[in-house]
Order: sequence, then structure tokens, then C-alpha cells
Amino acid sequence: MLKCRTVWKKLAPLARASSTVCRQNVRRTGNVTLTCVPVAHMSTGPAGGGRENQLYVLLVGAACVGGAIYTYRTVKGDNQRYQDRIDEISSRPYKRATEEPATPIQSEPPEEPSPLVPSHTPYLLIGGGTASFAAARSIRARDPGAKVLIVTDEPDPPYMRPPLSKELWFSNDPSVTETLRFKQWNGKERSIYFQPPSFYINAEELDGAENGGVAVLTGKKVVHMDVRGNKIKLDDDTEISYDKCLIATGGVPRNLQVIERAGEEVMKKTTLFRKIEDFKSLDKVSRNIKSITIIGGGFLGSELACALGRRSTEYDLEVVQMFPEKGNMGKVLPEYLSNWTTEKVKSEGVKVISEALVKSVVCKDDKLEIKLKDGRLVKTDHIVAAVGLEPNVDLAKSAGLEVDSDFGGFRVNAELQARSNIWVAGDAACFYDIRLGRRRVEHHDHAVVSGRLAGENMTGANKPYWHQSMFWSDLGPDVGYEAIGIVDSSLPTVGVFAKATAKDTPKAATEKSGTGIRSESETEDTAISPVASLTPAPNVGQHKDEYGKGVIFYLRDKVVVGIILWNVFNRMPIARKIIKDGEEHADLNEVAKLFNIHDD
Repeated sequence: MLKCRTVWKKLAPLARASSTVCRQNVRRTGNVTLTCVPVAHMSTGPAGGGRENQLYVLLVGAACVGGAIYTYRTVKGDNQRYQDRIDEISSRPYKRATEEPATPIQSEPPEEPSPLVPSHTPYLLIGGGTASFAAARSIRARDPGAKVLIVTDEPDPPYMRPPLSKELWFSNDPSVTETLRFKQWNGKERSIYFQPPSFYINAEELDGAENGGVAVLTGKKVVHMDVRGNKIKLDDDTEISYDKCLIATGGVPRNLQVIERAGEEVMKKTTLFRKIEDFKSLDKVSRNIKSITIIGGGFLGSELACALGRRSTEYDLEVVQMFPEKGNMGKVLPEYLSNWTTEKVKSEGVKVISEALVKSVVCKDDKLEIKLKDGRLVKTDHIVAAVGLEPNVDLAKSAGLEVDSDFGGFRVNAELQARSNIWVAGDAACFYDIRLGRRRVEHHDHAVVSGRLAGENMTGANKPYWHQSMFWSDLGPDVGYEAIGIVDSSLPTVGVFAKATAKDTPKAATEKSGTGIRSESETEDTAISPVASLTPAPNVGQHKDEYGKGVIFYLRDKVVVGIILWNVFNRMPIARKIIKDGEEHADLNEVAKLFNIHDD
């Protein structure tokens, strides 16, 4: 049997090489504790699976003087005391450390990592939305062998959100909530998911995939981010290290404080609309109640109001929409167009209550009572709160990343970088626009383009974000608009309108482009030298009761900073070029001719 003195003499030089030893694999024999520390933990060599690379340190147990525990190591100038203690210890019997399994020193054993989760991935994408999917596709395009892991707290693989408030509601398929397939305005059918399950590989196979691939880890939330250590922690304490990381956490729906304070009964009858499960839930609710109230007059609120309004007759459903502005889209559209849009929403079977400020919400006799500040009272069975989005920056604190105090979201540079190996894209990114200043954009097209650029930069492209993203909203298949830049109703606006034809609808636009998600075709186009229409245009600012189609220019310091194309489609590259040029225009009537709105 090997003597303790011999063990110590052989291993003491290693003990002296490190002032701190991580004590693991410990066992006790009598009053002696043997602590086995793998060499890899001391940064002296690679980790090994065998026991040949282990350091043994002797800890004197509680039988010592006064029951105290001492840890002895060689100390210069105290060799005699050290030698006496070693002589005493060497006379004690003990068993080899290899005769029984070691026991770690810790109060609770750590949770075993899930076998489905790789411990390391070259490309980690946090969030399972449009931006993440666009980045994954971009990474694989530039690096065909790349191994990409997407982590999402949702139970679904990446999918597109716009149809949740648009086309899905107009489907005639009674099983649409299960299939999540829908007909676009052009009649073509597609799934809400970007790719079928066969596109992805299993997460446990990612590390060994010869040709790389994209894996999606669903139902897992990233709760902590260690930027210095290049790793993240999931909500089950599993850790994953990465080489490069994209944060595309999107946003969470805002709620009214009066609803949050109203209690559990009110919250159970309130929907915050954002995800697939919200669509499924609201679809079911709307088929089994008598009245529903949408709070919010923006994009989402108006789209849902029109969608539910079309169900009002079939299901004997009262649909109410209320908002603090004077008309629908009041924060975006000039007043005359906002009023016109409000009448359009009413024609879809919606009762519109404008200039409505909610004072309180209570649940009484299984009905919700919404009391407005002007005394009006609205009784309803269910509420949909569509009052905006809050960027999800939960990881900012643990990661030490900067959050913009004005716009929210992670502040990034022109390459969408927050750190040297961390990028941010989509709703959560606050970026600097060289034409329009610092901004944060919450639309599908921005998610596509920023995700794609972030993916390119993660593979070494180092490209700045120059793109002017667009967004669109459809009030059913017959009225829609596309917008770019800063579209704020508080800015001066100039509108030029013309009579619409059968070709001037969202349905006709998708038939021409072949896609129902218009930004997928728009973002691939570039503006060429446009040919202006020769048809004379009406005087600028001359508005009639009908706004069939037209162009609305938003001005700041006499320069066009935003454009809305009202029932004018497939002209976005021209609008993008006008904003990029940043020039003053003496006659916007002439600029409007570039869009050919007066051609039949």
C-alpha cells in the first residue's frame, strides 16, 4: 500500500503550483480527507477521462486539536512543523482513492444537463422569430457547413407573425387553428411556418452533423448571459457556450395598467395578442361569446377589429374598438385619412369608440365593465389589449448590454453589434439610421433584413445597416398600405390621390408578386430610374371623400422622411430611394408622378 509520505512528496510540487485548488471528488477515511482534483481544473493540461491526471491533497479531519480542520501545505520557513504533521498522518490507515467512487463537496448535486441540448454551438441564436430564422438562413448561405442553434421559449419552430392578424382570420377552413395554413390574397395556400420540420436537424445531432445544419430548441428560455465566458444559461440551469451569438428576443405585448391592477378575473378575460397560442385562444373565444372589445387603434388593433368584424354577422358577435385618438391609425395617418379609415372599419361591422381613455375595468356578473374617463360605460365579454409592444431586453442586466433610454431595445452599432461577438436584430435592436437618426422598428420587413444582415456579419461580412425597412397593414383584402421611414401624424404631410381600379388592392398586389408576405418580394428589389407618369395629377393637398389610391409624404425640415403608399403596391424601391437621397422637393406633385398612380 502506497504511503501518504510518498504521495505527498510526489505531488507537493503540483500543490505549490496553484494557490487555489477546486476540491472535487472528495471522500473521507477516518480523520483524513482525500481530495482528487483533475489537472484540467488547474489549467495544467487537457481534461482526461482517466485517473492518471489527478492531484491528491490531504485534509486533516476533525480529530485534530479542538476539533478544528486544518489544511496543510508546504510553507517556506515552516518545514519542521510540516514534517512532524506528515509523520503523524503517515501512521494512519487509509484506503486508496480508487477503491470507491468520489463524492463532490457541495450541498446539492447539480442538475444533469438535458441530453438533447448541445453544450457548445458555433452560432447561437436567442429567439425563434423572423429575425432569427433570417439570420440562420444567411449564416448557412455564407457558411454551408455552419452549425446553428436557435433557442426559443415558444413551443413552435420559427414562423411568420403577420398572418396571425391578417389572412388566418379570413380562412374558410374550420381546422385552420390546427393546420395554421391559409390562403393568401392571391389564392395560393401556404403554412405560417417558414420551413417544415424536416428542414431542421435534432439538437442532439447538431454537434456531430458532418454538413452542419440548423437545430431549434423549443420551450427553453435563456435566463442569463455570461458575455465574458461566452455562454448562456437556460431556465433549467443548462449551460450552452457559443462562439458567436445573436439576440433576437423580439418584444412582449404591453398591457394597460388599469387592467393589470384589476385582478385575476379581468386578466382571464383579456388577451394580449402576439403568438400562435394567442390566435388559437382568441379564435375560440370569439366563437363562444356575444361581445368583444379591442382596445387600441394602431396596426394590430385595427386589423383585428376588421377581422373580427367580418365574423359579427355569422356568429352574432358584437365587436367594439376603442382608442384615445380621434380616428383609426391616428398616430400614423393624417387626420382626413384616419377619419376615412375609421369609416372603413365601421363598414366591416365594428362599433368604433374614439377619444376613449380607460379609467377602470371590473368584472361584474361575469361581464367586464370598462369605464371611460368621460363617464361612458362599455360592457363586454372579452378584451383584446392591442396597445403596443415592449422590446424584450431581459438579458441586458446579466449581459451588461446597453439599453436605449429613448426608444428601448439593445443599442447596437452600424453592423448591428452590441459586443465583438454579439449581434442584435429585429424588434429588440435600437440602431442608428444615417438618414433618420437612431431608431427601433417593430415590423416584419425590418426583422427579415436586420436578421439577414446580422447573419452575414456573424460570418465576417462587416456590412453596415443601410436598409430603409418597410411595413404594411391590410384592412381586409380590398384596402391596404405600405409605408417606409418615419410616418408620424404629428409631422407635416402632403398627399396626392387618384381614382383606384380593380388592380389597386392587396389581393391584386399579391397576385402580381406571387407572395402574400409583400416584404419578401419588396426587399429584394432595388430602385431603378423610374419613368414618371404623363397623366396630369390633381393639386397637392386637394382631398376628397374617397381616397382610392395615393401617396402621402411626411416632411421634416422640408425633406421627405416618410412615405405611405395607399393602395399602391410594388413601388417601395422608389420610395426607399427618395428617402435615401434626402433632398428637398419644390413640387411633391411631380415626385408623386414617379409612382405612376394616375395610370389605369
